[in-house]
Amino acid sequence: MSTAVFTAIKQLDDILLVDIIENLPQGEAQDLGHALSILGVDIRVRGTNDYKDMEGSDIVVVTAGFPRKPGMTREELVDKNASVVKSIAGNIKRYAPDSIVIMTTNPLDPMIYLMYKTLGFPREHVMGFSGLLDSKRLAYYASQKLGIAPSSITPVVIGQHGERMFPVPRLSSIAGVPITSLLSKEDLDEIVKETVGAGGTVTRLRGFSSNWAPGAGVSTMMESIKKDLKRVFLTSVYLDGEYGLNDITVSVPIVLGRKGVERILELPLTDEERKGFLESVEAIKANLAQIPKEYLP
Repeated sequence: MSTAVFTAIKQLDDILLVDIIENLPQGEAQDLGHALSILGVDIRVRGTNDYKDMEGSDIVVVTAGFPRKPGMTREELVDKNASVVKSIAGNIKRYAPDSIVIMTTNPLDPMIYLMYKTLGFPREHVMGFSGLLDSKRLAYYASQKLGIAPSSITPVVIGQHGERMFPVPRLSSIAGVPITSLLSKEDLDEIVKETVGAGGTVTRLRGFSSNWAPGAGVSTMMESIKKDLKRVFLTSVYLDGEYGLNDITVSVPIVLGRKGVERILELPLTDEERKGFLESVEAIKANLAQIPKEYLP
């Protein structure tokens, strides 16, 4: 719903809410429709329990799945959410075969891999919302140390969307100045720790996982697609030779436009940074191995 709210306020397109719970998406659609009426936003919002209603959709956002609870890691959700993703993928393939798919379901990187392999879509059309959230969290925490607006910070966090994500302070900058030149090692270590643990902190404090930040991020990615803005995002995508990696989904910088992922950018990592990045990739591979083999084509 947070994704739908931001998408509607941006007036990107009409919105269809799909859920297996009877009457829930219809009720949510009416409530959001009433809010938009108040705001003077003329976007049509519908709710349904029938996947057939998504025929002709150009973008499909998958937020379904079991959320993590306090004390859980994203990686612990593999078994539960693999079956959910598999089922949804079949319906997307049937009713929206030309769509671009954005996922938030955790553990994100393995679930994107499963979605991509099941759909058989071009890899440019299947991606996960991850690096944008992780990197902007780094910008948020760095801004508090620096006394500079988060929007003035260009943050870089790559690798896994999980406990082994890999923030890259040397490539995170303000007007071209690396934040490593502006902060002490102690402050940098604290920012990295807060960034990696941000999702768990939010879940512990409120009792359930993040929704407003992911909703804002997904709608921003959708805007770049709908308006062909060709903005650069850190996004989990399927790699086929980039960074020397194959057959893996991992968060890296990409150019996002009307055709989906239009370009994958390779960062100039030092040997030490590349080692940290590859350790993050190994964590994704270990998580991929947990997907039941019968779910993969």
